Amino acid sequence: MKLLNCCIVLSIVLASCACKKAVKNTDGGTTPPITNPVASDVALWLTKGDRSVLLQKQNVALNFTATNNSSTTIEVDDTQTYQSIDGFGYTLTGGSATLINELPSVEKDALIKELFSTEENAIGVSYIRVSIGASDLSAKVFTYNERPAGQTDVNMEHFSIAEEMTDLVPVLKKILAVNPNIKILGSPWTPPTWMKTNNAYKGGSLKPEYYQAYAKYFIKYIEAMKTQGITIDAITIQNEPLHPGNTPSLLMEAKDQANFIKTALGPAFQQAGIKTKIILYDHNADRPDYPMTILADADASKYVDGSAFHLYAGNISALSQVRNAYPDKHIYFTEQWVGGPGNFAEDLKWHVSTLIVGATRNWSRNVLEWNLAADANYNPHTPDGGCTNCLGAITIAPAVTRNVAYYVIGHASKFVRPGSVRINSTLSSTLSNVAFKNVDGKKVLIVMNTSNADQVFNIKNNGKMVTTTLPAGAAGTYVW
Repeated sequence: MKLLNCCIVLSIVLASCACKKAVKNTDGGTTPPITNPVASDVALWLTKGDRSVLLQKQNVALNFTATNNSSTTIEVDDTQTYQSIDGFGYTLTGGSATLINELPSVEKDALIKELFSTEENAIGVSYIRVSIGASDLSAKVFTYNERPAGQTDVNMEHFSIAEEMTDLVPVLKKILAVNPNIKILGSPWTPPTWMKTNNAYKGGSLKPEYYQAYAKYFIKYIEAMKTQGITIDAITIQNEPLHPGNTPSLLMEAKDQANFIKTALGPAFQQAGIKTKIILYDHNADRPDYPMTILADADASKYVDGSAFHLYAGNISALSQVRNAYPDKHIYFTEQWVGGPGNFAEDLKWHVSTLIVGATRNWSRNVLEWNLAADANYNPHTPDGGCTNCLGAITIAPAVTRNVAYYVIGHASKFVRPGSVRINSTLSSTLSNVAFKNVDGKKVLIVMNTSNADQVFNIKNNGKMVTTTLPAGAAGTYVW
């Protein structure tokens, strides 16, 4: 899956969650909870590149005053608003679900609560992506309607999600018990092989004579999940449609995706009363022409909610290019891998500044890191084309360790809640930042110090300022 030009790789880190009351440090000691908190207008949660502090609340007095100084100032203007936020999270791959589901019951429930609840000791993941059928981080390849050679099933009489009933569906039900409002995006890696030009899981294209059957396949999937109490908020039509070398995969050019939407999927959803959003593309930012080609087709565009992107090629600014051309359509960021073993400090810096800050500043309503969980050997994955070094946000081996993507997402998901809006904040060359306003009125500023020196700066809001210091290479989330 992840074989394009992603140059950022990530490291396996500590075995203890930093947002629990006791945080295990690299020296093996513990940082006790704050027993005598100082009065502060602004709460600061910090992660350092050296891993000595991991998503930990700081006991510092950050109080707004009317005093001015000469330090760099990030002004937060909550009167200037942009897109609403749907959430932050990960892809719950089939392999991730298996590893989580195999944990002992007590540990499994505690991990799900830590990841998905909004309690103090949790990171509040609010958006997840799942594969429709197998992804390349499933233990084996499968779809929900494979038939013996030479057979077809255009009416979906043999459709079944039985493969998901062992791990994925049970884990999703536990997640929903903790967070009933979590948004779930479904993405297929391949249609059933009998619908494809090469009758294989890897590569090939969708035959036009099976467009209607494939539309029924999506509907059957949405309905089957609904019977399990699982609402699919949105689907993308094909994961990485221009990368047919994965296992599984499919080549789907823009013109083919447009034709499928306007002649089959869109009308079928409409007729069946399906409210699940249809999202385009789901591939790299180097090809904004792909979603724009489809959005330019009025017959297809009328069924489309927006476009999804990855960043293994291209520039994050391409998201704004698509949004500015079609401002009535939404933008999503649905995948970025973490390659093991990596470099925690550099990976933290790149992912926070480029994705948490960069994607949302370029109109994305979400940010999803690729795979939630893997084992110590980056398993499971499909043979012959599955990702062999995708590092999960957590490693289960069998004990749980938390890796850099856990903290990258946690710096946003814990504080920026669904329904919040992005608000304006001053750009800075070495203090990459983005600001949000939650429904409850709380403001959140996420700052990444991308320089090699500690930086003193001001946060200005409503005419008053607070002065703070962010260590070199550290990520800080400020909440007031």
